[in-house]
Amino acid sequence: MGLKLITAPIVEPVTLSQLKSHLRLDAGSLAENITSIQGITTASHDVAAAYSLEGTAVEVLGYQVVVILDSGTNQAGGTVDVKLQHRDTTADTWVDVTDGAFTQVTTANHNATYELDYTAGKRYLRAVATVGVAACIFGVTIQTVSTYTTEDTLLNGLIQAAREYAQGYQNKAYYTQTWEAVLDKWPTEDYIEIPLPPLAGVTSIKYKDADGTESTWDSGKYIVDTDRFIGRVVLASGETWPENNLYPAGAIRIRFVCGYSTTTDIPQIVKQAILLLAAFWYENRETAADKGMSEIPFTIKALLGLDRVIPI
Repeated sequence: MGLKLITAPIVEPVTLSQLKSHLRLDAGSLAENITSIQGITTASHDVAAAYSLEGTAVEVLGYQVVVILDSGTNQAGGTVDVKLQHRDTTADTWVDVTDGAFTQVTTANHNATYELDYTAGKRYLRAVATVGVAACIFGVTIQTVSTYTTEDTLLNGLIQAAREYAQGYQNKAYYTQTWEAVLDKWPTEDYIEIPLPPLAGVTSIKYKDADGTESTWDSGKYIVDTDRFIGRVVLASGETWPENNLYPAGAIRIRFVCGYSTTTDIPQIVKQAILLLAAFWYENRETAADKGMSEIPFTIKALLGLDRVIPI
């Protein structure tokens, strides 16, 4: 079976700020490294239905992030509910951040400042608000903190390289990505195991006949089994594999999506291994170094080996 990467993951298991923290890299002036963007302008906001007051989207990937809710005076009976939403691309649907809601602001606790850290690791973040009963004065600011920046390009490259090494060593996928498995012929069994767990789904199964004509196999004729550790495509009841007179090479192509949908689902031992490996390469960046980039410390392999998929 051959494997071809179609869409690479757009988010790494660890962030640039996490690696910097691990390496204890620091910046010069804190003031220069803090950027404050008003997601919801501080003003008197009229009554707004359930989270219909939408704040500005802010790009936060690679930064330390704190969101500040500045509450002024609520008119009699007025309430303010603010929560955070995030997404990876501008085409994605906004999703609520887990534990990303501020305490409701009422006349009993207004005229105060509230803060929430954001650590979920998606690219875009915004605040949305509900204003109940009466107008309330408040605003939401998203602060991003960029620390040491001189070697950001190097550090980002090391994170990607460490993730690619870890995935290759474990034969797994971390964050959502799309691959194509290429086979020369159908199996003798009634299933095909899909590599790079966890399997999220199968997009299509295509095959070529001896003349090179490509067909897409009806998805109703097979079952996508994502419950096993290694996912499978299984023949539906009473079905058989299609066309047997196949093209001589690479006749069957199974396009599938694998990996975890959020970085919080990626095992911590994987994140720790990536941090350790990226840091090791950072400290031993030259090929002429005593340890070099080819000698991977035992600790990293020990962490990754706990959940490794061994190809048959």
